[in-house]
Amino acid sequence: MSSEFVIFIAMKNYLFTAQIEKDKETGMYVGIVPNLPGAYSQAETLDELRANLEEVIQLCLEELTEEDISNLSDFIGFQQISVAV
Repeated sequence: MSSEFVIFIAMKNYLFTAQIEKDKETGMYVGIVPNLPGAYSQAETLDELRANLEEVIQLCLEELTEEDISNLSDFIGFQQISVAV
């Protein structure tokens, strides 16, 4: 008689916001996740950039403890500020 063990690993979902810019010199899209240190990437297309950022976010999260993750700052947003000089 054979015994089989099934291990279920509970996965958590995290939501991050990426800042995306297009580099004028190279034409590449550059993405940065402001509240996750080390999470940045670049790509020729937005679809490729999204896939790259998903991968780099996963890699960054693997290096952090649950406590580190819970202590990440909350991303609030961007604000435009006009200054005359």
